[in-house]
Amino acid sequence: MRLSAFKRPNKLVIPVAIKPAVFKPAFMIALLGIGSVSLYAQAATITPVDTSASSPTAGIQLISLKSDEVPSSNEADNLTDIAEGLDAADQTDDWIDNVPDASAVTDDLDYNNSNDINTDIPAEVAHVSLKAISPETLKTFVAVVDLVRREYVDAVNDEELFNNAMSGLLTKLDSHAEFLDAEAYDNLRAFTQGDVGDVGLTATYQPEVGYWVITDVITDSPADKKGIAVGDYLHQIDEFKLDDNKQSNDVKQLLTGIAGTQVDIITSKAGRRKHTTTLQRNNNHPQIIETRLVDGIAIVKLPAFQNNSREQILQSLISLNAPVSGILLDMRNNPGGVLASAVQIASLFMTDTDVVKVKGRQSPLQTLSTQGTAVLKPLPVVILQNRYSASAAEVLASSLQAQKRATIVGEVSYGKGSVQSVIPLNEEQAVKLTVAHYLTAAGKKIDRIGVQPDITLSGSENTWEQQALDLLRQQERPSGIRFVKKDTSKASAVEKSILSN
Repeated sequence: MRLSAFKRPNKLVIPVAIKPAVFKPAFMIALLGIGSVSLYAQAATITPVDTSASSPTAGIQLISLKSDEVPSSNEADNLTDIAEGLDAADQTDDWIDNVPDASAVTDDLDYNNSNDINTDIPAEVAHVSLKAISPETLKTFVAVVDLVRREYVDAVNDEELFNNAMSGLLTKLDSHAEFLDAEAYDNLRAFTQGDVGDVGLTATYQPEVGYWVITDVITDSPADKKGIAVGDYLHQIDEFKLDDNKQSNDVKQLLTGIAGTQVDIITSKAGRRKHTTTLQRNNNHPQIIETRLVDGIAIVKLPAFQNNSREQILQSLISLNAPVSGILLDMRNNPGGVLASAVQIASLFMTDTDVVKVKGRQSPLQTLSTQGTAVLKPLPVVILQNRYSASAAEVLASSLQAQKRATIVGEVSYGKGSVQSVIPLNEEQAVKLTVAHYLTAAGKKIDRIGVQPDITLSGSENTWEQQALDLLRQQERPSGIRFVKKDTSKASAVEKSILSN
């Protein structure tokens, strides 16, 4: 129904407060006492860190190694409390992944205090057990280091060798695990959680040479600082090998992700050997939720999940200043972000509904559910996704799909269903480690599988929005809902005006 056909009877006004929900990041930081042969972890308890909301480390929690007590099971009954019991399931998710809630992580342990870290080898593991590292393996490792020192063509700093060894240890676990050196760790803490960034290069496929060729490198970008130059061949991005079947948008999205995360690229000079370079996505892109109205349908472009995304969506609907009869939520190329934000947005569409389950190795299965008033419940919803919609985007899509609350259109999403935590090792170094997996509300796996669309769209992606709009037009829609802002003496609020025939 077009706007001209709307009738305006008496309005039913439902006030809905817009205020950022407080989600204390459940970012867990663990330190282990390390012996020379095996690892020994004492029992841990959780101690909150007192930080201000403006601090990039606000809400971070530490695990103390001094107590024999283990935290009891989470008995939370709201989103804030549940979020405290998780490792912020996908606080930011890698290129598709994750930075801690509040974007950065630090800890306040005294690293000069030997009581904070136990470096003794416990008596019970002083002799190598069958489950410990074999002495032969350690001898081999030392022999390899010594060989590189003596025989490698260029002199290599020992610090660099051991940093590379730690990086290899983690990246072999999965593509999201990373060793963060001082520079990478400092850069990560500079971003707000859910920020999106790239590495500062552009590449195009050149059929005359049969390779992807780097055509632009932004000055002082991560790529520029690592010596990547215009004219270099780009062969691979992480595990994805590039060929003539890839599109320019594929390369762009593979290089793009949550700001502060890392990506490995394989390049070469023309006719020379290939080499791998690790780049951090530090070329930041401000994330703006764009909303426009077409035939009474609000098209909401959601580029990432940040702490204030729910509020931004509501404010954007207010700014339309017109009745809305349906929602097209475009989450193409959305790499994820803050999981709690996905739950908040799901709460706009559904009431008292499970959204996602989170399972860690040491923790019981926990469920996040919607809370509050579902302001957008009367409106039909279509979600548009592509193969780069990941993590928190997949959580939102799968939850609305399971409840038949939205129709998912496009293509199979990325399939990133793991949770990363940034765990400080000291004041300058940290490890980003996969600590949990999340599942759909029905318990189905997302990681490496993705969300199947209800309707697969074909042809150029430029036509997908129009196809999605046509689908929404065919659905039964209310006459419309108008969102207006109302000032009160206590707080700013939203009035949802329901217009009916």
